Amino acid sequence: MTPAARLAAAIEVLDRVLDGTGAEAALTGWARSHRFAGSGDRAALRDLVFDALRCRRSFAALGGGMTGRGLILGGLRQAGVDAETLFTGTGHAPASIGEADTARSPDPLEALDCPDWLAGPLQAALGPDFTGVMQSLRQRAPVFLRVNQRKATLGQAQALLAAEGIVAVPVDLASFALEVTENARKIHLSRAYSDGVVELQDAASQAVVQALPLRAGDRVLDYCAGGGGKTLAMAAAADIRLWAHDANARRMTDLPARADRAGAQVTITENPNSAAPYDLVLTDVPCSGSGSWRRDPMGKWALNPTRLAELTGLQASILDRAASLLAPDGTLAYVTCSLLREENEAQIAAFLLRHPGWHQVRAQRFTPLDGGDGFFLALLTRIALKFKQPKGEPGE
Repeated sequence: MTPAARLAAAIEVLDRVLDGTGAEAALTGWARSHRFAGSGDRAALRDLVFDALRCRRSFAALGGGMTGRGLILGGLRQAGVDAETLFTGTGHAPASIGEADTARSPDPLEALDCPDWLAGPLQAALGPDFTGVMQSLRQRAPVFLRVNQRKATLGQAQALLAAEGIVAVPVDLASFALEVTENARKIHLSRAYSDGVVELQDAASQAVVQALPLRAGDRVLDYCAGGGGKTLAMAAAADIRLWAHDANARRMTDLPARADRAGAQVTITENPNSAAPYDLVLTDVPCSGSGSWRRDPMGKWALNPTRLAELTGLQASILDRAASLLAPDGTLAYVTCSLLREENEAQIAAFLLRHPGWHQVRAQRFTPLDGGDGFFLALLTRIALKFKQPKGEPGE
């Protein structure tokens, strides 16, 4: 496909997304009806679509409107590309540029691709970092790997990856994190991946697990396990007895195979009460996902006040249920990939009001300015001052 034909394909896919089709479904549908397109074309199309969705307010202003055409045209103008050389109307290229494609300057929130209703809450949460964080969420997320410390060192994993043309470098955010800088699309076919030496996992997500008080022999429950990324990271970090649960068991479908590949022992349970009490319960709760919007840009545009209220209610109920599963001296770990105080600090403050005798002994925030996704972690126990609060991090 020519560059212009790829733009036309991206316009077609984006129009479907704007009409309500999920981005992945729209891309899959396009690929099935255009089987002549090669892997390079599909990868380029995917990049065009997701770049446009991350920046849809600013691109729409620059491109003449909230349409697939407007988003692609706006993206070209943002990048300083002469769009008239590609929008020619010849062959498979998009139609020539006309008066309806007139650009206008985005207003400040449009330029940051921030929904108007979230500007206040995000500014309150991020303070002086608001502009920098919002700009970072307009960019593609880095690709990170977690090295399975039970199978390899960082250097050994790098060498295995390099042998197959994949370049990865250590990052400071987590001790066993690598950032892939070349040939990320080869990871799933690599021997390092198939042998369980590496797993795809955001570096901040790894840092959250690294901050958990995991001790040999502990009984640990991952209460909202999902695909099991943090489950497997905990299994690699310490010799613990580990259970995984999720309200939607289908989310854990791949976990047994992943655990086997990683050499991890995980008991999947639909009834976590049956093995209680636990020494640590991790609640990586459903949330707005605002810290990971560069990976799921439609999440930013789909979120609304009603949905946020539903999520905060669900988070509170999960905290209450998880607390009942702990041993008297156990630790409750609350995690979101959210930037919003409503889902983070305010949620913990409300829990402490509902549960006299509980204490927050650690809290830590990560934003995309730290290199990975945005995360929040709070550790709660019935025993005060169990852990030392890291310097510079928010406590009680």
